[in-house]
Amino acid sequence: MTMLDSQSRFAFIVGAPRCGTTTLAGFLQQHPDVCFSVVKEPHFFSQHEFAGRSKDEMRKLVETEYLERFFGQCPDAELRAEGSVTYLYVPGKMAPILELWPDAKFIIALRDPLSMLPSLHARLLVTGDETIRDFKKAWAKIPERREGRSVPKRAIDPRWLRYDDAGKLGYNVERFFAAVGRERCHVVLFDDLTADPPGTYRELCRFLDIEPWAGTDFEPQRINKTIRIGWLQRLLKRPPKAIRTALAGEQFHKREKKVGTTDSPALAAIFRVRKHLLEWNKVPAKREPLDATVRQAIVEGHRDDIILLSRVIGRDLSHWLGGIPEAKPEAA
Repeated sequence: MTMLDSQSRFAFIVGAPRCGTTTLAGFLQQHPDVCFSVVKEPHFFSQHEFAGRSKDEMRKLVETEYLERFFGQCPDAELRAEGSVTYLYVPGKMAPILELWPDAKFIIALRDPLSMLPSLHARLLVTGDETIRDFKKAWAKIPERREGRSVPKRAIDPRWLRYDDAGKLGYNVERFFAAVGRERCHVVLFDDLTADPPGTYRELCRFLDIEPWAGTDFEPQRINKTIRIGWLQRLLKRPPKAIRTALAGEQFHKREKKVGTTDSPALAAIFRVRKHLLEWNKVPAKREPLDATVRQAIVEGHRDDIILLSRVIGRDLSHWLGGIPEAKPEAA
């Protein structure tokens, strides 16, 4: 019997970036009855194309390149989980998941774009995908980036650099619900997660049909960081292809190396040095006030979308974007 033939259930944290997905993943990683992927964000189903593949081909690819690679440490798990935020933006690619695991469930984390988008920009600086340190200047590049210009050469997913699109939560959640079914989805607002982590955790466990684990640590999993030296961060996080094997790091190798192989002692030593340099290059981020013109652009550009989101998820979001009275379900 293979892992695909087991009765294992699956949960996918697919919420937007910088909305608490790492904290939610941390809750599940601690749970003794959950097998979490060895890489938090495999992005497997958003990166692979299954259209045109036979069912046998699909099963073989998922078995060897997904289950064995990311869940091989727990072949008999009853509940497996992972946290690829890209899935929210490609709902059409969820079809293989629904075919393989008809009982699959999805956790969608959401956050006010006024705080989400500056946080996303700061995170992309740390991952090496963004090269413009000032958010106002990065926001001004959106029109060029929409046309494929001013995009850093080694940005893994240029879509994140389209900050306006990344913040269109109502549009993307509505599409996702239509693709997988509202009943399969559990929405977590960043507001609730920060105000009541234990309560949010209990609701999550109820949705997943697991008992809350008493030993769960509710401390936030990620604090705001920025970088000292931009070129060093990009070299280590997004190295050129010619030296990627040596500098890309452990997470990249877990995604890309041949299943079943182990890293050499020399490569392991490089990983340790790389990790040390990355830690040195990180510094606490100062909370800067959002530029007034950018703030207004976010409010104007996302107002209707947040009204849509409030109606799609049935939550009062009238306090988002500085206050939108119409963003209440009963206002429909």
